[in-house]
Amino acid sequence: MERVEDIIAAHAGRADEPGGTLLPILHDVQAAFGHVGEDAIRAIAHGLNLSRAEVHGVVSFYHDFRAVPDPRPVLKLCRAEACQARGVEALVAALPQQAQDGGRVKIETVYCLGLCSVGPNAMVGDAVHARLDGPKLAALVEALA
Repeated sequence: MERVEDIIAAHAGRADEPGGTLLPILHDVQAAFGHVGEDAIRAIAHGLNLSRAEVHGVVSFYHDFRAVPDPRPVLKLCRAEACQARGVEALVAALPQQAQDGGRVKIETVYCLGLCSVGPNAMVGDAVHARLDGPKLAALVEALA
C-alpha cells in the first residue's frame, strides 16, 4: 500500500481544487495497478478522510474503474450516435464471435471520443484510431490479442 500512499501524497497540494482529489487519485491508482482494489479503497478513504462507502461509490459508479484486475488489453469502441450513423454496429457485427464475446481482448463501449466527424473511432490506451472500417478494426483487435 506504500505506492497508494505515495499517489495520495502526490495529490495533497491539490485539495483546494474544484472537485477535489478523489478522481485524480483513483485514476492514478487504476493506472498503476490496473484496478482499484479494496485495500486501495481503504487507504484512499483514510488518506482523504472519507468513508470507504464514499470511495467505493465513486469506484463503482464510473465504468473506467475496476475492482479486480483484468489481464486483457482494452479497446474502447465509440458507439455514440455519430459513430452509429457511420456504421460502427456493422463493424462490431463483422468481428469474429470470440472478439465480440470478450475473448483475449476486452471491447468496451464508450459514448463519444470527441471525433464525431471522423468516426467510427476506437481508443487503445491513449491512442485514438479514427475512420475505422472492418479491416482496420479487425487489425486493431488482432494486434492486441
